[in-house]
Amino acid sequence: MAKHAVLGALAADDTFCGEIRYDEPLSRHTTLKVGGPARVWVRADSLSALAAVLSACRDQSVPWFVMGRGSNLLVADAGYPGVVVTLGGDFKQWNYDPEAMEFTVGAAASLPRIVQEAFRQGVAGLEFAVGTPGSVGGALRMNAGTRSEWLGSRVVRVTSYRLGTGLVSRQASDVEWGYRYTSFPADEVLVECVLSVNPAEQALIRAKMEEKLTRRKRTQPLDDASCGSVFRNPEGRSAGALIEGAGLSGARVGGARISPKHANFIVNTGGASAADVKALIDQAKQKVKQHYGIELTTEVRFLGFPQQA
Repeated sequence: MAKHAVLGALAADDTFCGEIRYDEPLSRHTTLKVGGPARVWVRADSLSALAAVLSACRDQSVPWFVMGRGSNLLVADAGYPGVVVTLGGDFKQWNYDPEAMEFTVGAAASLPRIVQEAFRQGVAGLEFAVGTPGSVGGALRMNAGTRSEWLGSRVVRVTSYRLGTGLVSRQASDVEWGYRYTSFPADEVLVECVLSVNPAEQALIRAKMEEKLTRRKRTQPLDDASCGSVFRNPEGRSAGALIEGAGLSGARVGGARISPKHANFIVNTGGASAADVKALIDQAKQKVKQHYGIELTTEVRFLGFPQQA
């Protein structure tokens, strides 16, 4: 099927709520600034638009992938031969109910924005996520946070969309939440969640946020293009410390470099390719295995690579 025939009917429909682009470089949409083109890139601004896109993908036997704000993602240099869907419009909406002390948040909303709004409202519980990039949907999918504080602990319920079923609502207790893990099915698109907060003195909220943000700025390469943490921390260990101990801090392949500031970050120093980044990921896994007998598990997701990536 010709590239421009994919979703052709939707692209020609003036009532389609969103945008469709062909051969869109995904380097424009990832925080690492690398990645080849998507066969089709779609922004769906409404639930009906999302449903139409996924239905068209099913009918045309085209694979699809939902991308948030492009953090925690490595896209292959060859790109992705399917449809990349990003949520916008209605999915960016949010509101706060002061009586229930709950935020109802669309999956495309900015997580940093919600953290700041919680501070403005004088409510606590989301400070741990200050400075965390990405969308709320992406943070939900990976249960963003640390081993002691994570987004799932604040979830009341989550709404997702499944092709052929429609909207699916789950209480937080219906979901398995683990360190950088959730049990959401891969074929469901997270569209909304409800987050609980609690009252606190604004000065205390500010102090906690400033403390965490200062620590992030001191210990992480926030000014460099990266995909965030590359590996999950093994139980009781730091992936960054293991990589540094294996002698790879500052190691380079092409335009990619293991950050000397935090070895669990790979940064794009300019002109890096996905192959450069992948080579450093493989080196880190191999060296840590040799030095410590520990098998590092990647936290970053791979798109467009062979499944063994």
